[in-house]
Amino acid sequence: MMSLMVHLKTAGHLRGKGDRMAKVTFRGLSFYSRVAENCEDVAHFNEIFRWPIASRLDGNEMLEIQVYNYSKVFSNRLVGTFCMVLQKVAEEGHLELTDTLIDDNNTSIKTSVTIEIRYQSMDGSVGVWSDGEFLDVPEDRDGMFAFETESLLSGQSRGSGTSPGRSLQGSIPTFRKAGKGVFSAMKLGKIRSSRDDHKRGDEPAVLDMEDLDRKAMRLAGFVDPDTISLASVTAVTTNVSNKRSKPDIKMEPSSGRPVDYQISITVIEARQLIGLNMDPVVCVEIGDDKKYTSMKESTNCPYYNEYFVFDFHVPPDVMFDKIIKLSVIHSKNLLRSGTLVGTFKMDVGTVYSQPEHQFYHKWAILSDPDDITAGCKGYVKCDIAVVGKGDNIKTPHKANETDEDELEGNLLLPEGIPVERQWARFYVKIYRAEGLPKMNTNIMANVKKAFIGENRDLVDPYVQVQFAGQKGKTSVQKSSYEPIWNEQVVFTELFPPLCKRIKVQIRDSDKVNDVAIGTHFVDLRKISNDGDKGFLPTLGPAWANMYGSTRQYTLMDEHQDLNEGLGEGVSFRARLLLSVAVEILDTTSPELMSSTEVQVESVSNISESATGKIDEFFLFGSFLEATMIDRKIGDKAISFEITIGNYGNQIDGVSKPSSRKKKKKDSENEEEESELIQNSSDDEADEDGDLVSVSSTPPMKPVITDRNYFHLPYFEKKPCVYIKSWWQDQRRRLYNSNMMDKIADKLEEGLNDVQEIIKTEKAFPERRLRGVLEELGVGCSRFVTLANKDVNQAGRTKLDRERLKSCMREMDSMGQQAKQIRTQVKKNIVKEKLKLVQNFLQKLRFLADEPQHSIPDVFIWMMSNNKRIAYARVPSKDILYSIVDEETGKDCGKVKAVFLKLPGKKGFGPAGWTVQSKLELYLWLGLNKQRKDFLSGLPNGFEEIKSAKMSHGLHSVPPVSLVYNMKQVFQLRAHMYQARSLFAADNSGLSDPFARVFFSTHSQVTEILSETLCPTWDQLLVFDDVELFGEASELRDDPPIIVVEIFDQDTVGKAEFIGRTFAKPTIKMCDEHYGPPRFPPQLEYYQIYRGNHAAGELLAAFELLQIGQGGRDDLPPLEGPTDSERGPILPVPLGIRPILSRYRIEVLFWGLRDLKRINLAQVDRPRVDIECAGRGVQSVLIQNYKKNPNFSTLVKWFEVDLPENELLHPPLNIRVVDCRAFGRYILVGSHAVSSLRRFIYTTPDKASNNWATAGDILVNVDAEHLVRKMDTVVKLDATSDAIVKVDMTEEESDRDKKQKKKKKKKGGVEEEEETDERMLDWWSKYFASIETLKETLRAQDAAQAEAEEREDLEIAAEAADITHDDLLLKGSRAKERSKEKKSSKDKKKAADGSDRRPVKAKVDELVVYDKELESEYGNFEDWLHTFNLYRGKAGDDDEQALDDDRIVGRFKGSLCMYKLPVSEEITREAGFDPNMGMFQSIPHNDPINVLVRVYVVRATDLHPADINGKADPYVVIKLGKSEVKDKENYISKQLNPVFGKSFDIEATFPMESMLTVSVYDWDLVGTDDLIGETKIDLENRFYSKYRATCGISSNYSVHGYNVWRDPLKPSQILAKLCKDGKIDGPHYGPGGRVKVANRIFQGPTEIEDENGLKKQTEEHLALTVLTHWEEIPRVGCKLVPEHVETRPLLNPDKPGIEQGRIEMWVDMFPMDMPAPGPAIDTAPRKPKRYELRVIIWNTDEVILEDDDYFTGEKSSDIFVRGFELRVVIWNTDDVILEDDAFMTGEKMSDIYVRGWLKGQQEDRQDTDVHYHSLTGEGNFNWRFVFPFDYLMAEEKIVISKKESMFSWDETEYKIPPRLTLQVWDADHFSADDFLGAIELDLNRFPRGAKTAKQCSLAMIRNEQELPTISIFKQKRVKGWWPFVARDENDEMELTGKVEAELHLVTAEEAEKSPVGLGRNEPDPLEKPNRPDTTFLWFLSPLKAIRYLVCNRYKWLIIKVVLALLLLIMLGLFLYSMPGYLVKKLLGA
Repeated sequence: MMSLMVHLKTAGHLRGKGDRMAKVTFRGLSFYSRVAENCEDVAHFNEIFRWPIASRLDGNEMLEIQVYNYSKVFSNRLVGTFCMVLQKVAEEGHLELTDTLIDDNNTSIKTSVTIEIRYQSMDGSVGVWSDGEFLDVPEDRDGMFAFETESLLSGQSRGSGTSPGRSLQGSIPTFRKAGKGVFSAMKLGKIRSSRDDHKRGDEPAVLDMEDLDRKAMRLAGFVDPDTISLASVTAVTTNVSNKRSKPDIKMEPSSGRPVDYQISITVIEARQLIGLNMDPVVCVEIGDDKKYTSMKESTNCPYYNEYFVFDFHVPPDVMFDKIIKLSVIHSKNLLRSGTLVGTFKMDVGTVYSQPEHQFYHKWAILSDPDDITAGCKGYVKCDIAVVGKGDNIKTPHKANETDEDELEGNLLLPEGIPVERQWARFYVKIYRAEGLPKMNTNIMANVKKAFIGENRDLVDPYVQVQFAGQKGKTSVQKSSYEPIWNEQVVFTELFPPLCKRIKVQIRDSDKVNDVAIGTHFVDLRKISNDGDKGFLPTLGPAWANMYGSTRQYTLMDEHQDLNEGLGEGVSFRARLLLSVAVEILDTTSPELMSSTEVQVESVSNISESATGKIDEFFLFGSFLEATMIDRKIGDKAISFEITIGNYGNQIDGVSKPSSRKKKKKDSENEEEESELIQNSSDDEADEDGDLVSVSSTPPMKPVITDRNYFHLPYFEKKPCVYIKSWWQDQRRRLYNSNMMDKIADKLEEGLNDVQEIIKTEKAFPERRLRGVLEELGVGCSRFVTLANKDVNQAGRTKLDRERLKSCMREMDSMGQQAKQIRTQVKKNIVKEKLKLVQNFLQKLRFLADEPQHSIPDVFIWMMSNNKRIAYARVPSKDILYSIVDEETGKDCGKVKAVFLKLPGKKGFGPAGWTVQSKLELYLWLGLNKQRKDFLSGLPNGFEEIKSAKMSHGLHSVPPVSLVYNMKQVFQLRAHMYQARSLFAADNSGLSDPFARVFFSTHSQVTEILSETLCPTWDQLLVFDDVELFGEASELRDDPPIIVVEIFDQDTVGKAEFIGRTFAKPTIKMCDEHYGPPRFPPQLEYYQIYRGNHAAGELLAAFELLQIGQGGRDDLPPLEGPTDSERGPILPVPLGIRPILSRYRIEVLFWGLRDLKRINLAQVDRPRVDIECAGRGVQSVLIQNYKKNPNFSTLVKWFEVDLPENELLHPPLNIRVVDCRAFGRYILVGSHAVSSLRRFIYTTPDKASNNWATAGDILVNVDAEHLVRKMDTVVKLDATSDAIVKVDMTEEESDRDKKQKKKKKKKGGVEEEEETDERMLDWWSKYFASIETLKETLRAQDAAQAEAEEREDLEIAAEAADITHDDLLLKGSRAKERSKEKKSSKDKKKAADGSDRRPVKAKVDELVVYDKELESEYGNFEDWLHTFNLYRGKAGDDDEQALDDDRIVGRFKGSLCMYKLPVSEEITREAGFDPNMGMFQSIPHNDPINVLVRVYVVRATDLHPADINGKADPYVVIKLGKSEVKDKENYISKQLNPVFGKSFDIEATFPMESMLTVSVYDWDLVGTDDLIGETKIDLENRFYSKYRATCGISSNYSVHGYNVWRDPLKPSQILAKLCKDGKIDGPHYGPGGRVKVANRIFQGPTEIEDENGLKKQTEEHLALTVLTHWEEIPRVGCKLVPEHVETRPLLNPDKPGIEQGRIEMWVDMFPMDMPAPGPAIDTAPRKPKRYELRVIIWNTDEVILEDDDYFTGEKSSDIFVRGFELRVVIWNTDDVILEDDAFMTGEKMSDIYVRGWLKGQQEDRQDTDVHYHSLTGEGNFNWRFVFPFDYLMAEEKIVISKKESMFSWDETEYKIPPRLTLQVWDADHFSADDFLGAIELDLNRFPRGAKTAKQCSLAMIRNEQELPTISIFKQKRVKGWWPFVARDENDEMELTGKVEAELHLVTAEEAEKSPVGLGRNEPDPLEKPNRPDTTFLWFLSPLKAIRYLVCNRYKWLIIKVVLALLLLIMLGLFLYSMPGYLVKKLLGA
């Protein structure tokens, strides 16, 4: 490691007197010296700066020193500069010199600097440094970086982009690699030159960001304010210096505690299931719970749409490890379990980690676990959602599911997992274990020993491995504490697996029940990397440490859960040597075992050194303080024990193995430790003499601190412990992890600062964020340089190497990105960038977690009476020592405040919050050979006391105790000002809080303030004579922490704990001045925690003042008690308490609502008291709450003195009391408004846009999209009128045209596109709106994705330094790719779309909100706020949801606060009512009668309420006393019911203003159960300026489906709004214009009535203004449009978990206005009756299956199975022939066709049989008729049927319209054979082929590409379609063709032209012309034979006849030849 060191000694010959500072720069990296104050001619700096450098020092490089005159106020003035070339230094390595400076004009001046320079090169060729000089460089005291950021980030400030160095006369050569050079040149940290320079850190306690720049110079002289940690000057996060580490404020373990979860799974449908003619059932299994869908018969693509809910109450870890298993089972019934088709597995954690915790409409791929070679077995489409408490699931809107039909793009897989998952083997090798505890009692063992005579180990261990729902076990090793298994458990699972963790558990085998000894989880994400340079999961061989309950054996172990891996283990249990490997299988290889059963095989032994070289470690601990010991254990002597593994454990650690044959070299052998502990190890002599471990402190009796706590008197004598232990040396793992942890800690602290700055609205959060990013970049590059060490160390596993590579890659890219983001941080996007950086933090934490353990964690136990009481667990990596600073653990060699807690479940809840003991503990762990440094971090000023036995006087023996002889005396002043938002600890909903302050061994309490959650104690607590041990200067840098606990005083019993916080005091030594900037300290907020939850904030300040020689008189004086009433209580002094100014707070008292009974009595005469900072006001008394709960006097005010700083404003308390007889008051409930900021009144800004005009704005409102286009903006002066021009699309005129068109077209068919007005109803509007909602959501997602992609590309580009053009290219390529993907999808969509919605018809739309209306309009609290009143004790985290139970009512009103005096122009305005103060123009609050009309549209995803997994929902509406139950109209067995109802209720506000809409489940017997309910506050809606009484439609029409609902017409509404808002207008002008205030709107002026007559109207104009009301100056706001809101349904029994959602809206009409018209008809659409007629004409090429009994011919008896659909089966063709003929062996089939539409049971129809088809051709001329009910909008057939014979009523099902046709072969004696089938989706099916030849498999295979038709549009289709089936290899094969005709008629048409089934009347079909042979052969054997002979042997016969003829001729020839010859010869 090369480095350059500069020792800056002095600067001399300075002029004048002042503060000086120097800046030293080398290679562009600058350090600042401290400020030398008040120097005259010489400034003594005496500081050392050092630069580690990566490249050799070049002789031409420069060093620059600049000296400044430092100023606190103005910028620093440069005195002069010194530059030198480092040639001499490069040669000699050492140089001392004094030289003069030059000024700006390059002339020499008198001032000189004296410096010494050293250069250490790599090979040591230049100068040698002593070890100490080089290694022990203390960090910069504040751990802050001091650079000039600008010059570091190359070229940011000077666009050079190459040279990071600042070029001085151009002589600095540029670096080779800009990135590496600079950053490797940073060892950030200056050398502290002397101990007397502590003056330089005079920083004040709270930063005001304004003077941050100047402060930056003061704080150790920074220039870059970015790097200043706010934390460095606040609270506990203060500059954690090199001696103390931060305490963690959150106590109480949260893991292991059960939580509520609900998993909802909807199984929608399955597709492409493999198998013939199956009856599939889907089984959903989670853990041990199974639920089944119903069975669908004879289909490979069943449609279920069934919803299942599983409820769990388990700890998160258990939940997320549960496996969700979907399996499809074929033909399951009561008697048989059915055969498994395929399964899909995924763990719950994978679902939970998805966005929104859910998969929606995704396809799960099924695979067969018994045959991994098989491939995909089908797909199941489902929704899976996992809801924890407080999660809300956003359901994407369900309208119609068409886009999800594409399987590949919507698979049920998390992002980044490939579609084609391969099978893989997971090998978990289990080698051996060590250090197991006893798992049996000694008594049994002694009995055994007596009988058998042998001494056995008391444990029979085996290992169980669980993964992906399967378990594997190793063999049991009987009686062994050190079992050796050498076995491997093999799982076969798809890779990447969808299960995150492998659970490895050592269990003890027992006759009765096996118990877990310890559990270890292997997280697959941490042992693999899925990137392109990633690696498969691999682990080890490595030791896994297991933790669990304490080791002593008890029969019933109360902490057994800990051994199962739940919660934090409290003791070391064992360690296990294991490894994990994964091998991807080649499923094609023949010798593969195809089952996925778990196998256990044995493996070979592994060498000793495989896990690393064993080394001796040394652990040292010193207890500096033990305080806050719980009083329950304070009466007995207490000692502390420290253990690491089993070393040091004296009570229950060592189980001696019985086999004594072990060699000594196996140094983990516990025999040896046991000897160590028993002080008898003779051959243990180390190089440093006999070292015996001392692992516990001597017992000592505690001393009382106060009523609650004790402390141990460790005053000057601090006990120490030390332990030697032997472990494999795998420190590298921990080092890398430590480096990342430290970077992450720094990052987290920085991010907290940035958030704090944003929260407190201080200036420049972006600067701090830049600094944070800079630190991150530096840290990352530092990691990359340091991590790559010890690469060839023994025991490095594959995972070590791969992890190192991937960590280095990640860190490198993170560093690059950090630099990249740093340049982009701008003020307006700080929050976005903050989110990005938070992702870095998560990634860092993930990377830092090392999956392969090495050294076990260290446990500190408090022992009393030889019993373990409380513990703390310290990860060993945190205290591990390294000579490289960054690698050292964060608590190594530092004093750490450790809080001990109770083990296991005892620590849950309140017991876990009380501190059992607080230790100040110093720990150090390192190799024994590094031991010399182990005391270096202790506070100085101690002497070591060695053990008396160690009389050798060896230097290196560790001390048994330390004695501090330096003692400092201090006075602590705790300024306890106030607390706010405390936890309510009493039943009244308030607390009686007091604070107890602990410091060292002292404690004091504040006074008790009764009945408040926001106490202002205003009290100074003085702790006199606090003794602290150690050097003064160190204490100053590093004071101990102060613990503040807040309690609630109870009259009886012990005070109850509210919460706790930590603070660090500001320290003043006796030689320092008490004055600014550090004193007096400022008040700050400290967050109070109760367990893991925030429980309020404390505003306080703490100062620690040293008492010097002069005693207390030297301290700043204390003022005496000022307030005589409070007695001797000192108030907080003036300099510290905040500066106050006068405010007026006005309170609007509106009314009280929903007050519950108090002590069983009704509240009758309530009053509201408002109190803030000791002042307040009371409302008038409500005389009769029942009659009228509103206040008669609306506005009152009071004046109060509040701090200038808004952040310090005290809370405002609202209390409601009930005035009872005899002047008694009873508190009803209270509410604390913690922040008054939102109620601060600001005068409206006259210059702002809504006052001045913005010129002539032309707003075109496009009726399609409601997008606002600002065409031109002309700036006019404020007096002119602005025109807002709104073009309504000529929709009206369009409509007229349409009407005309339609009239023209008389007799012609109406065109599809033109939606008929009469056809349209409210639902058309609703569905159109839902489409729009979906499109907007899609567009948002797409935009977001695109933005993210763009950002990623940018970052990647910057990281890789790509030129801009490349980037464009890349981007465009990526876009092209995504476009291609999209376009293919779009094509498909377009293909569908072309049939589905040609042009989106113009339908008026409403707005569908996918949330409550309130969240869109700020809860309608525009002027009337609702404050919940609380009473009763607050619940703790488990019961947090019970907060709602504490609400006892609501106060309605508002607040307004402003500084006095108030400006006059407000009060001068016209019509200002002084009684109303700032609350002008507020309506009166007298009772008002209102008609409330509630429309309930539908509910979705209801929680099932019946055993069958369904519910029978109905709606109940409650408002005040009136209740409407719609019980008789319940909807049977439906979880997504469509109600479509409206309910009218009359109500009187304010008495009845809370509307409850509930959904109940109807039960035949017993009471109906509540499924869920939602509550709506109607009053706030009614009075809101957003006008939520009746939503405003987008168009005005007087008839039709979009009729105007409001009794007031738009013009009347507009006139009223203008009058109320005191606005001029509306003035209607000619040409369709209207003027309101100074805006002009345009719009159409004609309207058409029912008879088509046109009239003039102003309503459209008025409506245009209303829809743009937000454009109106001063009073404008968005008015609520016509809408449907979606509200979650909640059930009080299951708090926080949604039970479904309901879509609804509410209209309200005041009764004093004209009555509204009738309610809109939203009744659910009735399905339309259709009839589908299918004619089966012919079949062809049906496969032949049967052999003829006589001929042996294959033939098939063909019959075709088949809405009212009329299906005519004409022919089948090419049907496969099934039967062999009996005699001739001919193939034939007896073909018939079967068809159905709704389901096989309901309406299947069969044709007659075409017997003995020998060619596969069948002729039928057969008609099927299917009547059905169809919902056009949802594209579903509606069926009502009883589920079973026991069902009470019919259930309505909605199924997609799919016509199934099957071809079968009829058999007489056995079951018919299934030959093939086709399923046609009537909305989208391929057009039939014209001829049988053109009909092919392609019609099915390429279904997506082919154009499709819809029977609902075509009405009549005829053609050929293929029949398909799957063969043995799951390949599709063609098994025949059918010619069919489909004809769809409506029910009316069907009545007019009826047809008969089959070939019957009416309209009969003619008989098919079938060959005669199809009839039985014995009826006409000759015919049959003729047919057979002619058909099959025709050619054969011809050939045979010809051959015979030839033969005969030949024979004749031969016969007659001799005679002829003879004749010839003889001449006869």
